[in-house]
Amino acid sequence: MNDKIMTIREMCEAYDVTPRTLRFYEAKELIFPIRDGQKRLFTKRDRARLKLILRGKRFGFSLEEIRQLLDLYHMGDQQLTQLSRSYEIGKERLRDMEQQRDELTEAIEDLKDQLKWGEKVILSLQQQDNKKAAE
Repeated sequence: MNDKIMTIREMCEAYDVTPRTLRFYEAKELIFPIRDGQKRLFTKRDRARLKLILRGKRFGFSLEEIRQLLDLYHMGDQQLTQLSRSYEIGKERLRDMEQQRDELTEAIEDLKDQLKWGEKVILSLQQQDNKKAAE
């Protein structure tokens, strides 16, 4: 798979994406497959870019952030600018994710408390209902 040109089907199988996803990234000018009639042929560069796109999406980066990072690859500084910017965006994203996790944890605890309260109220009402039925 090193320098091999891959078809859209091979790309889909290798990276667990749909043809629609690949066409979308092509339309957004994030990947640039070779066009051979109706065929799309993907190079090693396309595969590398797709890996970065998928990783960025998994981390919650926007497509615009991903585009900016991909564009920094050709700065001529051995990827220093790209890696530095990726690092900064990654740190920001990690802070956001940790904050979301903390907020979610708090919401979960609040919901558990409400469910415990609800359970007690339901039990109390059932007991009252049972007493009335027994009288």
